[in-house]
Amino acid sequence: MSQLFYIIIAILLLQFILETVLDYLNAQRYNAPIPEELNDVFDEAEYKKSQAYKKTNYRFGLLTSSFSLILTLGFLIFGGFEWVDQMVRSVTTAPIPMALLFFGIIMIGSDIAILPFSYYSTFVVEEKYGFNKTTKSTFFLDKIKGWLMMVVIGGIILSLIIWFFQFAGSFFWIYAWGLVAVFTIFMNLFYSKLIVPLFNKQTPLENGSLKTKIKAFAKNVGFELDNIFVIDGSKRSTKANAYFSGFGKEKRVTLYDTLINDLDEEEIVAVLAHEVGHYKKKHIIFNLIASLVLTGITLFVLSLFINNPAVSTAIGVSQPSFHAALIGFGILYSPISEITGLIMNHFSRKFEYQADDYAKDTYAALPLITSLKKLSKNSLSNLTPHPAFVFMHYSHPTLLDRIQNLKR
Repeated sequence: MSQLFYIIIAILLLQFILETVLDYLNAQRYNAPIPEELNDVFDEAEYKKSQAYKKTNYRFGLLTSSFSLILTLGFLIFGGFEWVDQMVRSVTTAPIPMALLFFGIIMIGSDIAILPFSYYSTFVVEEKYGFNKTTKSTFFLDKIKGWLMMVVIGGIILSLIIWFFQFAGSFFWIYAWGLVAVFTIFMNLFYSKLIVPLFNKQTPLENGSLKTKIKAFAKNVGFELDNIFVIDGSKRSTKANAYFSGFGKEKRVTLYDTLINDLDEEEIVAVLAHEVGHYKKKHIIFNLIASLVLTGITLFVLSLFINNPAVSTAIGVSQPSFHAALIGFGILYSPISEITGLIMNHFSRKFEYQADDYAKDTYAALPLITSLKKLSKNSLSNLTPHPAFVFMHYSHPTLLDRIQNLKR
């Protein structure tokens, strides 16, 4: 066993321990008193239900993460990656087909291995607490569609990256970065048009008082908004959401039908004002540029290690290859990804405050506050998360922090 092998094992174990400790600390606050500003979110019965939901997810999450760790460690220690690599080499020795088969087996195989957990989460946990609306046929069809997308889109991108590596050597990262940049921008522009329809039905918001209010707000803030869509989120869950996508002429706002059902019109416009705030404050452009910069850094660091045979052998593969080195590098690089994730979460929470302020200044604070409370209630959110858990994982400020900010 190489030194890198033990480093990989240590990284996996330390990440598991860190996440387990954070989850434990968070769970210790499930019974904490509700802050005075949030006393109207839950009544006593609803609060007990939210506590039970969080505790159930905590225990189930611990089981799921433990299984994933054991599966990964077992694959490393008992030569699973070597077995898959030898199986692929018995079919072909061409680098691109080898890599496609290797990653296809690994990724689809791991997804199948955790499929029972995903099924239980959807049809037992989410069903028990009234969230699940997914049928079994939709559940499995989503899985198949996801695999097909991974095979087609992931396969094309991986093939091109390996092709770049074959003719450009260690400078392949520049071409790969360009490819990823084009793909990322394209998906930002057309994701809602090309990918979302594969899973959900989107319809333009019908004419009526809600659309009139939204148009009036958009005109008031000088925001051209022609694309307002409603998505059938209730097809899978009762949880509500809204999001902004694209930019330029392709920008659009998508409202979940559950959001329209849960909130009144003033609250929906306030939520929309928050989303417009993200666009006006250029958060979407910032996130896009930051994502591309981080991708470039990652690919550059990959180029420094991809030719090192030790990175391949670190996962137990005897014959060094691009695909084996990519797996080893992915695990070795994960601590850096954690750090960059913390930085991006910090900016994301800051941007949420700015978008809230924009909604408060251009529309009103009260309907946004009531909407946040309703959405938290309907999703049985944790009102008293541990600060360490928030720091590590939250991309949004806590409900209490957002309300206190809006009341200033």
